Amino acid sequence: MDRRTMLKAALLAAAGVATGAGAAPPPEMKVYKSPACGCCTGWVAHMREHGFKVTVEDVGNTAARSLLGIPAKLGSCHTAEVGGYAIEGHVPAADVLRLLAERPRARGLAVPGMPIGSPGMEDGNQRDAYDVLLVKLDGTTSVFKAYPAKRSA
Repeated sequence: MDRRTMLKAALLAAAGVATGAGAAPPPEMKVYKSPACGCCTGWVAHMREHGFKVTVEDVGNTAARSLLGIPAKLGSCHTAEVGGYAIEGHVPAADVLRLLAERPRARGLAVPGMPIGSPGMEDGNQRDAYDVLLVKLDGTTSVFKAYPAKRSA
């Protein structure tokens, strides 16, 4: 088993998702997005590839973002609900799994905007620097995970 597969299995196990026979059901996620958004579809595929059972509501995400308590300034093109948390924007699956494993008292995670190289926004080997923010119950944020910029040679 390669390192990436081992890490994925460890994260899934920490989130309470078994990977073998008799496995627990995958984390269920509901995503609110625009029906015309291709990058949202890419992010949904990324989440499914990492073990999430995703249902999609093609109704836009402004109302969901507001209802889940994510400030508009942290907005992106899609909003999801999973395990009692809000996930705003192009948050990598590994960070969602970590959130579910650690269970902090928070509203959820957000990646404001649409950074190149984040899941669903892939562009070859390019990646903008971006932060996954932990959105606290009072709406303030802290950095949950920082992703540095990466450029092709």
